[in-house]
Amino acid sequence: MAARSRWPGLFWAVLSRRRAPGPGRCLSYQPHPPAPGTWSTELSRLSHGDLYRLSVTDPDRFWGSAAADRLRWAEPFHRVRDCDLSSGRIGWFLGGKLNVSVNCLDVHVEKHPDRVALIWERDEPGTEVKVTYRELLETTCRLANALKSHGINKGDRVAIYMSVSPLAVAAMLACVRIGAVHTVVFAGFSSDALAGRIQDAGCKAVITFNEGVRGGRVIQLKAMVDAAVKTCPSVQHVFVCQRTETPAVMGERDVRLEEAMSSQPAVCAPEPLDSEDLLFLLYTSGSTGKPKGVVHTQAGYLLYASLTHQYVFDYRDGDVFGCVADVGWITGHSYVVYGPLCNGATTVLFESTPVYPNPGRYWETVERLRISQFYGAPTALRLLLKYGESWVKKYDRSSLRTLGSVGEPINHEAWHWFHSVVGEGRCPLVDTWWQTETGGVCIAPRPADEGAPIVPAMAMRPFFGIQPVLMGEKGEPLSGNDITGALCISQPWPGIARSIYGDHQRFVDAYFKPYPGFYFSGDGAYRSEDGFYQITGRMDDVINVSGHRLGTAEIEDALDEHPAVPETAVIGIPHDIKGEVPFAFVVLKEDLSDDAPAVLQQLRDLVATKIAKYAVPEHFLVVTRLPKTRSGKIMRRILRKVAMETTEDLGDVSTLDDPSVVKEIIEAHEEYRKLCSKQEQCGSQCRC
Repeated sequence: MAARSRWPGLFWAVLSRRRAPGPGRCLSYQPHPPAPGTWSTELSRLSHGDLYRLSVTDPDRFWGSAAADRLRWAEPFHRVRDCDLSSGRIGWFLGGKLNVSVNCLDVHVEKHPDRVALIWERDEPGTEVKVTYRELLETTCRLANALKSHGINKGDRVAIYMSVSPLAVAAMLACVRIGAVHTVVFAGFSSDALAGRIQDAGCKAVITFNEGVRGGRVIQLKAMVDAAVKTCPSVQHVFVCQRTETPAVMGERDVRLEEAMSSQPAVCAPEPLDSEDLLFLLYTSGSTGKPKGVVHTQAGYLLYASLTHQYVFDYRDGDVFGCVADVGWITGHSYVVYGPLCNGATTVLFESTPVYPNPGRYWETVERLRISQFYGAPTALRLLLKYGESWVKKYDRSSLRTLGSVGEPINHEAWHWFHSVVGEGRCPLVDTWWQTETGGVCIAPRPADEGAPIVPAMAMRPFFGIQPVLMGEKGEPLSGNDITGALCISQPWPGIARSIYGDHQRFVDAYFKPYPGFYFSGDGAYRSEDGFYQITGRMDDVINVSGHRLGTAEIEDALDEHPAVPETAVIGIPHDIKGEVPFAFVVLKEDLSDDAPAVLQQLRDLVATKIAKYAVPEHFLVVTRLPKTRSGKIMRRILRKVAMETTEDLGDVSTLDDPSVVKEIIEAHEEYRKLCSKQEQCGSQCRC
């Protein structure tokens, strides 16, 4: 591969070292023989409908068979599950031991070592790098040995702050191999946001690049880490890889990872781990200001990611699976890394953006890599459809067989464009609903019986083992169809999160206390007359910006740090491209009202520094006070109506301490609109 020479540093030198003999080369690990097939012979004869019914009526038989057939175990499990949703106690495949990296690498190296595992679609088109399963295993083992040589052991937490790349995947799998717990932090987060996650997890090490590259821009990753670890005493080592030619500034605790790996053997015995040992933490925004570290464990998560990857997307042996998500999000974990690799797939690592170097980037990549399944976000689709059809039709998309949408509900216009223009009307389009906490897809149009319809812009059908329930305002399960309610799930499934790191009570309070005995998703849903599900949006104070969940309280906490701001309230409003954007109502100290433009710019910078640039509110409205109830609670639904210009029906305002505040805010919003219009900077360009 000529493209390999483009990778700086010692990465390919590491791969090219002499290989130890024998497939897998894990002499201390005594695995069971490879599974004979996807299902036991008995279950393989069942239709989709029969399999689904079995999964909800006899989950022990269904999931026990799947786990035994699909995963390689070091020690067999003796009990399928032990769960109590009321207390948040969730356990699957009890007594079993396995290693996730063995299931993602070694089992495939034994059968087809030279199959391509990763296609790294680098930022510059046409410079892709292909990594085989054997190469990925050897890189993972060298990296794992390097970590161990620096004191990283089973149970230690390791932060990974890297752009999408084979080394980021190897870093995840290296942690898994030795029993360390990785927490991947999206490389777009600020140093403060990174520090908060490192502190909460108590990370012993950080793995990063000198710089990242995305959309033609260079991102200073090492500099961000340097700023973050100043307040993270738990960090003993920062492992630094070279993504660009720019030398990294190294300090006392910094380790050049390529050099450390080059002296390590390409064999690392995998640690047999209990089914319920921690696999990874992934931080997601909640309705409070502090991000929560969602805990996923070994066997249940891997099985669910593997099964959903195969059945939702109709994955077949030899396919090239193209999920364009970042590995810093749950979609990247489940459908770039763990699901595809467990299934022996070739998975694409997309480092760039949808519009670099032009709006045809996705489709040029599909043509060049011969991608079979394309899985992306509605935000990107809404952006691309505005450029017209020519950028799509310029490229051959005949390799595509399945299209997928993830991150937020897809609107009808984007759905039809994606299906008709990109997929030429011949590819099933699966609009998937799931969350960081669910581990994998829970509701999607596929799998289904052959010939089953797909309704545009609907998630539709629950996956195996998922029993959706819609709850009414009084907490009662709603029966029948053509109804709307709070979306809950009535019984556990293997991929569900196990806890919030360090705060299990918060986990119980957030997901199981609102509707005792049920998992509460935080989303609302509509069940159609045909019994299909459509997601209607968030029911709590979490908004979805470009497919990324963002707690309004997190933004408010950042804004409230400004000395000129005694109080703020942030709500989400619809946006044509991003799905939702934050709208901030800001109260300034009286003596600073004349300096409002300067303060607002400082607030934008503050949010970008504390969280990330995508979290900066699209709109700021300065008000003298906020609408509060007599108990002091901000009435956000009124602010939402003001922001969305639907104040003709404000609903009940009798509980407001002073109803006249509503008129003040409406008038302030009118002035804001006039000013925006006058400056011809409405919408996303408005910075009044």
